[in-house]
Amino acid sequence: MVEKRGAGHWLTHAGLILGVLFIFFPIWLAFVASTVSQPEIVHPPMPLLPGDQFLENYAKALVSGINAPVARMLANSAVMAIGIALGKIVISILSAFAIVYFRFPGRKLFFWLIFVTLMLPVEVRIVPTYEVAARFDMLNSYQGLILPLIASATATFLFRQFFMTVPDELAEAARVDGAGPMRFFVDILLPMSRTNMAALFVILFIYGWNQYLWPLLITTDPEMNTIVMGIKQMFPSGDDIADWPVIMATSILAMIPPVIVVISMQKLFIRGLVDSEK
Repeated sequence: MVEKRGAGHWLTHAGLILGVLFIFFPIWLAFVASTVSQPEIVHPPMPLLPGDQFLENYAKALVSGINAPVARMLANSAVMAIGIALGKIVISILSAFAIVYFRFPGRKLFFWLIFVTLMLPVEVRIVPTYEVAARFDMLNSYQGLILPLIASATATFLFRQFFMTVPDELAEAARVDGAGPMRFFVDILLPMSRTNMAALFVILFIYGWNQYLWPLLITTDPEMNTIVMGIKQMFPSGDDIADWPVIMATSILAMIPPVIVVISMQKLFIRGLVDSEK
């Protein structure tokens, strides 16, 4: 590898640092706002250094919040995001395995029927989906938050494309050794798909964490609110005064779980996007 030096090298790093500061500055302001008192926020100028109300504001947000405790909303969001991510991966990898390795009439037709559902996101089919969830008594429940969102044509397509690159000799060798389809799937395909599953888990976790419209429809009990719904409901209506330190503390807390997932799975996430383990 040839290492480049000179003005271009330093200009590249200077541009990178400026870009990071530009993106990070609003997050820093939100953190500062979560550590000061209400009068310090509403009376300009806005402080640029953290204040002394960190423990008070975050404790108030976690324990009591404004409409509901933020700790409860964080738990609801975590259950929903993990359930959606794992559900999508399990269903998608099983459907892709059936489409690629089983010879049955119309398998290509079934694949394209799955693929066509990409044109039917939950926003398009939200009324019939809500009616089905209501008929199965899934309102105000984790099942209602998770099950209608766990089908994924995109993940099925990605796993299908990956399985099609696996050499046929592996399946033939497993068959010669007496391995059945499910043993081939569990002992060979699943370990090979580890990085793909990790990359999809990161993407799907963030997708589930940021859901707003579906939880807003399926839940009416404040105990089932997710963190994204909670932040929206914290904003006052009419002439009420917003408790900005608590709102900013809640926003910072809402960012922590996705950041932890991305950082903890960073290596697998990158390898899953650019590499495979064949």
